[in-house]
Amino acid sequence: TTDNREKGEQFARPVMVHRAMLGSVERMFAVLCEHYGGKWPLWLSPRQVKLIPVHKDWNDYCEKVRDRLHDEGFYADVDLTKATFQKKVRNAQIEQYNFQLVVGEQEVNNGSVNIRTRENKVEGEKKVDELIDMLKQMKAEHK
Repeated sequence: TTDNREKGEQFARPVMVHRAMLGSVERMFAVLCEHYGGKWPLWLSPRQVKLIPVHKDWNDYCEKVRDRLHDEGFYADVDLTKATFQKKVRNAQIEQYNFQLVVGEQEVNNGSVNIRTRENKVEGEKKVDELIDMLKQMKAEHK
């Protein structure tokens, strides 16, 4: 006991240390999940860009654009499935990709992509370099 006066028989007062290193991180993550409801902003999103070829002939071009986006630090996927174009777009929306980049013959010839947002708003055709600049700016501004 701590009352004992004999030397070596006293106990030091126990001290309880509470340490929740990840508790605050988990709470913050929960707050972010609730706030964004799965629609993560570009800078935080695990699914930033999905390239959707209109036809299998444009798969190689889509893979080159994906590699370029990866080199610039963005997360990008290519939908190489045999699904219809409408199904590919719908799947990308359900998977909550920030942008769907549609690629057809015109885009391949122009070195560009046709941009759609997660909300299915068509933003139109942009050169790949312009797209990368736009994404970098959005990421820097935390949009």
